Amino acid sequence: MTNFPVQTPDYLLSFQFSSWYPTFSSISIKSTIIRPLDQAFKEYLDSDGIFVPEGSENVSVSYIHRLFQSYSLPTISPAENSPSDQESDEDVGRSFSFPDLDERIRQIIKEYGATFPKLNFSSPKDASWVLPPSSPLKCTSPSDVYILLKSSDFVSHDLSIDTVFEGCQYDPSNPPSYQLELVLRKWYSIDSSREFRCFVREGRLIGISQRDTNFYDFMNEPQTQNKIVETLQTFWKEKIKSQWYGQQDYVFDVLITRDLSRGHVLDFNPYAPRTDPLLFTYEELSAVFKQDLNTPELRIIDSPLHPVASRNAPAHQHNMLPIEALALSSGRDINDFSDLWRNEIQQSID
Repeated sequence: MTNFPVQTPDYLLSFQFSSWYPTFSSISIKSTIIRPLDQAFKEYLDSDGIFVPEGSENVSVSYIHRLFQSYSLPTISPAENSPSDQESDEDVGRSFSFPDLDERIRQIIKEYGATFPKLNFSSPKDASWVLPPSSPLKCTSPSDVYILLKSSDFVSHDLSIDTVFEGCQYDPSNPPSYQLELVLRKWYSIDSSREFRCFVREGRLIGISQRDTNFYDFMNEPQTQNKIVETLQTFWKEKIKSQWYGQQDYVFDVLITRDLSRGHVLDFNPYAPRTDPLLFTYEELSAVFKQDLNTPELRIIDSPLHPVASRNAPAHQHNMLPIEALALSSGRDINDFSDLWRNEIQQSID
């Protein structure tokens, strides 16, 4: 047996949000799928720079705007480029506006109170730093949604069929059908210590990994670990196994309740190299599969000295400083701006 199942376009498309959510909506977070989207929306996300479309910022002022203004750092506007910049890039100076989409987003925010966005497969978790650290990913206006997506490297995966179907074989003259979708999910303040990633191979739940890379002392209690495994195994058997009609190799993320008795599906992902195995490797998961155990193997951060423990570092910290911010530092040199930004990151940690 190889480490991965055969990757086909149909297999990968079974994991886009609109493919699985209708079946599992009753055990997942309330969400709304917006599609079709104009080609201009994809072009906006693909364009250079970090800026919001015209007309989207009149409901609330996002944290990134206030942050940049406090440092005399204007947000990037396509119309505010020097003549030399305009000459070097034909796309510079193009403006974007999505009034219909803005209104739809506002309607959903009014219904949900607040949302967090994602595209077909990917969410902008790597860009959570652009919104207040007290409520990362919480969007209360169209501009919040746009700035999160625009600041994310993760969501760029969903913009091209070359990356969506990477590793698949298909006829380039007849590519798979793929339609970009925007998903707005009801925002909740989630306790990351109760998030787990579960691995299913050939219809068997073989592994469970803690998702958050922080050490939690309570997680080392044997009784707690047994309860987590029991709850997730029961949840999978009763709520997921019989309802998943696609290929029986998949990865799903779950948030379990405070009393560790029930679960809520957060997402499904392909059993593929692109999906982070977290505290496992796929070679180790293959070895677990071959053992043919009755219960899945649970892996947690069992010590503050665990090699992948965060040690209070912000998640995705390598994505936390866009080069555009440095380029528009309003006369500040890199060292001055670096000090200001470092202070802001430290405040988010504290």
